[in-house]
Amino acid sequence: MNPSAAGWINKLLKELYNFNLFLKYSEEDFYFTLRQCGFIYGNNLDVVAQSLPKRDLTEEEICKTNLVLALLYAHENSKSKVPFSESVINFYTNINEIKTSLFQDILGGKKSSEQLEKIIQKRIHIDDNILTKNFSYFIINALLYVDVLAYTEYLREENISSAYLKNIESSIVSITLGVLNSKEVKNHYDVSLIKLFESSLRYHDHSHIDYNKALTHLKKPFEKQYLLDLACMATWGDQMIDADEHQFLEKLGLDMGLSLSAIHQSIKSVNYFYTVNAKNIALLSSSNMVKTFYNNSSKMVFKLITRNSKRLYAEIKESKELMVLISQSTKRELTKAEQKKVQEQLLDIFKSIPSLAIFLLPGGAILLPLVIKFIPNLLPSAFDENRIDD
Repeated sequence: MNPSAAGWINKLLKELYNFNLFLKYSEEDFYFTLRQCGFIYGNNLDVVAQSLPKRDLTEEEICKTNLVLALLYAHENSKSKVPFSESVINFYTNINEIKTSLFQDILGGKKSSEQLEKIIQKRIHIDDNILTKNFSYFIINALLYVDVLAYTEYLREENISSAYLKNIESSIVSITLGVLNSKEVKNHYDVSLIKLFESSLRYHDHSHIDYNKALTHLKKPFEKQYLLDLACMATWGDQMIDADEHQFLEKLGLDMGLSLSAIHQSIKSVNYFYTVNAKNIALLSSSNMVKTFYNNSSKMVFKLITRNSKRLYAEIKESKELMVLISQSTKRELTKAEQKKVQEQLLDIFKSIPSLAIFLLPGGAILLPLVIKFIPNLLPSAFDENRIDD
């Protein structure tokens, strides 16, 4: 399954027939799996409940997969008789009437999995610039679980009000930003997290409500648990939760009617998640820009090469001179003339493979050394990963 190509949702649903045990999880257990894989924190490092193998999926692709799986869980555990894709499209159509600019260029016409794929793609918070999108290592939307909460409410009430969406988002943002902005000294993590939350807003403006007003908007258990987990994430910026922060989190949880055991478990979970995964989370990374650019570009190039390996391998085999030069590049440094020849021939090949069009963009040629690095390890693989065999 390739969540960056058309047809991935149908392929996902097809593959889930072989492993759908997560649909039998209790609501509490399923929420905990969303937290464990990072979806709740906005850092998607694994597929929820390991429902599918992670393989070479990017964080954005894992995020898209987790969002669909979370929506699917809500749908399958409801009494809705409307097919999944149609139901989710109806939900986002309802939201579109509240926030007209969100999906208006997508909604309309026949409801299909392809239309849902476009909605999910647009719902994920990414940079519109294709180079920045592919080369930057970024944190995915921090408030996506709001969609899951709202969709669950929509299935229950067969409608969703603008007040529900605006209130729950404003409550979450006011509490978490209040925690972050109250710190006298803000580190890189705190500043980045503030920008992340502010850029993640979908349903209300940047006006904030006070603490007590925020708590009155949260009535259901998972709304309260989600707010507590985000507050824990906000306090963790200095890689520890000190006594004052611990006291605040306990007060917040108790004010919402949560048990002390649930509060302490949230604190333990955020400590464990960020300690274990510190090297894989961009907000905690101290790498310089050049190193980060190279590392993330390397991941992106490797993904493109492996996903297109069968066709690329066949194209390179037809060019005997290129094959020889690439082989030699693993043993010695090519001359400038040879490097230019490799670059020109590779770019000619990339023109015939749409998925590799990124290398034809201005500046794309600087990634060619990475391409040469991975090509010697090419192994033929299926080209269309989302094809469903009859």
